Amino acid sequence: MAESGESNKNKLKLYSYWRSSCSQRVRIALNLKDFLKLNPLGYVPALVDGEIVISDSFAILMYLEEKYPQHPLLPSDLQKKALNYQAANVVCSSIQPLPTQPLQNMAVLKYINEKVGPDEVIPWVQSHINKGFAALEKLLKDSAGKYATGDEVSMADLFIEPQIHGAIKRFNVDMTQFPLLSRLHEAYSELPAFQNAMPENQPDASPSSVT
Repeated sequence: MAESGESNKNKLKLYSYWRSSCSQRVRIALNLKDFLKLNPLGYVPALVDGEIVISDSFAILMYLEEKYPQHPLLPSDLQKKALNYQAANVVCSSIQPLPTQPLQNMAVLKYINEKVGPDEVIPWVQSHINKGFAALEKLLKDSAGKYATGDEVSMADLFIEPQIHGAIKRFNVDMTQFPLLSRLHEAYSELPAFQNAMPENQPDASPSSVT
């Protein structure tokens, strides 16, 4: 049986990196589930819950979903639940195809810069983001409500918004070609749980690199 109240909130620690979209989706989940005391100290997301240490953002989200049922991230409807998994998979497989080296990771960008040339980095990233966003538009066109899979925030939203934010802020993706995702982005901008998780709002954010 899980402990309750303030003891749980004090025990959880998030080790993250301010710019990481994987960390951002975990921060949103913690905000939604009302865990307010975070310690963003590291490079990639890792959640420490007492003696338990969990890495990988998807594993962290599933752990939080099972242990802390407040504000569920997965709908009870099986079809909608499957849709959430599909949307998450599009982000992980099409936009972030390498589990430890997402396409937007600085090491990957540096490699492309050295091997192909600096003028090719942004177009290369944009092409992968556009492909993933097009897949999300097609996947969600018949199911989206106010948010990705209905009128309640779900796991899919936690995967989608960090990618939209990065696409706009870092890679100048033209979002006019993605009307559904643009509408979702506007809806997320009204939610404190999402806004407080933004990279530029983190205490370890670099002032010269937040745009």
